[in-house]
Amino acid sequence: MSNIPDENYNIVDLLINTFDAFSRTTNQSIYVIDYFKKDFLYVSPNPLFLCGHTPEEVKKLGYMFYMLHVPEQEQDMLAEINRAGFIFFDKIPKEERCNYTIFYDFHLKKGKKQTLINHRLTPILLTNEGKIWLAICVVSLSSNHTAGHIELRKTNQTSYWEYSLEGHRWKEIEGIILNEREKDILILSAQGYKINEIADHLCLATDTIKFYKRKIYDKLKVKNITEALSYAITHKIL
Repeated sequence: MSNIPDENYNIVDLLINTFDAFSRTTNQSIYVIDYFKKDFLYVSPNPLFLCGHTPEEVKKLGYMFYMLHVPEQEQDMLAEINRAGFIFFDKIPKEERCNYTIFYDFHLKKGKKQTLINHRLTPILLTNEGKIWLAICVVSLSSNHTAGHIELRKTNQTSYWEYSLEGHRWKEIEGIILNEREKDILILSAQGYKINEIADHLCLATDTIKFYKRKIYDKLKVKNITEALSYAITHKIL
């Protein structure tokens, strides 16, 4: 990767301030990877990702954080995702590379406790040659039950790519599409409205709202509204 002049890091300060402000208004953890310096440029104070450390301690650990807090059997998975992701990005036109996000689930361990998290990585700055320089990572609780579930999605594109750890390759998948009524119901649910309130708001019968919710659960392959909202937000369906 090409050298990055120190003065170029001046433009990063504004980004870091923005990430810090955002992290304080969400339950998601955020950190920024510097692929040139091979460390963490920023780590938010949200506890989900920290595993008992302070943000400064995690920054100092850098990549060693994964060695300490990711189960050994999943570290190989992360290494393969990293390789496969870079190969994929190298095939994307340079001007489009920051429009892609890679998603995957893995466990973070703190003592004997393990938590399954969803990890989203999006390039935010590239080198002059188009290599990933900085990437923002967003960490939230996973709606799945096992590690893996590796997907790569482009902004405003329904189809996406799914990576097989068994076949070691990407496969394009036709994405899930929610109609406007289904989106309305999810958005109102996220705002805390109950079924009867959603029905009044949309001028529909409560049984109709229940019918739409079942359709949403079937489409997203989830069991309840909490999992549906988590899936829809994580995978940028809303």
